[in-house]
Amino acid sequence: MPLKTGSKAPDFALMSKTAQGLQEIKLSANFEKKNTVLLFFPLAFTGVCTAELCDVSGGISSYDSLNACVYAISVDSPFAQEAWAHKEGITVPILSDLNKTVTKAYEVLFPNLAGVGDTSARAAFVIDKSGAIVYAEQTATPKDLPNFEAVKAALAKIR
Repeated sequence: MPLKTGSKAPDFALMSKTAQGLQEIKLSANFEKKNTVLLFFPLAFTGVCTAELCDVSGGISSYDSLNACVYAISVDSPFAQEAWAHKEGITVPILSDLNKTVTKAYEVLFPNLAGVGDTSARAAFVIDKSGAIVYAEQTATPKDLPNFEAVKAALAKIR
C-alpha cells in the first residue's frame, strides 16, 4: 500500500535524461512554489504506460492551470526513458529510480512483474507546496490507470 495522505512526502533527487543531458530533479525544489504530481509506472515501452504518459503529456496544460508540476517515475534507466519519450512524444519529465529507492520510500514496489523483476507499481501522489501528501493511490493491477479526475480534484483544492 502506498504512503498515506497526511504523510510528509519523502524527498528525493533522481536523474532525468533530456536533450541537454542528464539533469538531477529534486522534489523539494518545488516546495513553497508548486504542487507536485508523482506518477509511478512499471516500465517504459509498454502499452498501458505509453497510453498513460501520452495522455498526461497531451493534457499537461490542465495540470499547469492547477499550479502543478508532473513527474513520472520508473525503474528504467534514464537513457531508455529518453528514447521512449522521444519515440512516443512524451513531454512529462521522466525520472529514473533505477535503484528503486524512491519506489520503496513511497511503498509502491511491485514484486516480480511478469517474471522480469521488481518494478514500480502504477501509482499517483499529489504533494502540496509544503511537502505533504494530499492524495495517494496505487492501482489494483499494473493494467489499471490512476483516477486522474481525483488527482485533479485534489489539486483544485490546494491550488
